Amino acid sequence: MAERSPVARTTRAARTAEGLRAYRLIAAMWVRSTMAYRASFAMTTFGNFAATFLDFVAIMLMFSRVDALGGYPLPEVAFLYGLSAVSFGLADLMIGSMDRLGRRVRDGTLDTLLVRPAPVLAQVAADRFALRRLGRVTQGALVLGWSLTRVDIDWTVDRLLLMPVAVVSGCGIFCAVFVAGAAFQFVARDASEVQNAFTYGGTTLLQYPPTVFAKELVRGVTFVLPLAFVNWLPATYVLGRPYPLGLPRWVAWTPPLVAAGCCALAGLAWRAGLRSYRSTGS
Repeated sequence: MAERSPVARTTRAARTAEGLRAYRLIAAMWVRSTMAYRASFAMTTFGNFAATFLDFVAIMLMFSRVDALGGYPLPEVAFLYGLSAVSFGLADLMIGSMDRLGRRVRDGTLDTLLVRPAPVLAQVAADRFALRRLGRVTQGALVLGWSLTRVDIDWTVDRLLLMPVAVVSGCGIFCAVFVAGAAFQFVARDASEVQNAFTYGGTTLLQYPPTVFAKELVRGVTFVLPLAFVNWLPATYVLGRPYPLGLPRWVAWTPPLVAAGCCALAGLAWRAGLRSYRSTGS
């Protein structure tokens, strides 16, 4: 394979920098618009916090009847929940608007983004940037913090380092799922619910221990759609528990590689979807 020329690498870097700048400017515009109505922002953020907290309330009610779920007590399930919720919440905050792409394709408003001098992906990701989604991140962080005060973990340097690695990598994996789902909407233009099944549905799945699911499902979210690298694999390492599939413990350190691979594949899917787009002509 021919090596990429310096000019191509420079162009790719310039496009990336341009996309980040466009994303930052558009997101900042929506933040200013949101903060013009501070009371409304506070109420919607609290509503987002309360709605997501009900998910954890359901888990707490479940533990009022049982002592453990799949061999995991409440603090350890809360640990899984917190890791998943924070990673997904960050991804949802940054590019959660990607699920609106199908609507833009159907009504032709995507055409207005194509003529602007900024990468389309950055524009779609930052469109209607919703700062209220911080409520989900805050709720997940509080549950994660509470779990860390309750779980019995032998905190070593490697376990401490794995925590931020898991959160950042999990965010990257969910971002890739958002982008891949948006790319699919170029083909199936009314597929936002399909995308939600893998994003919102995926984070709900990860809130529970892998030991409560059939091994076929665990294999699927490990080797096909690698959501297990968001929290299951890092969490089993931190908690000192075996993974149901008997994978070696060093696999818990591979989420950054998995996230990079997922983002690369999602980028290819996005480019293919965008090239296949045909304007409505209206």
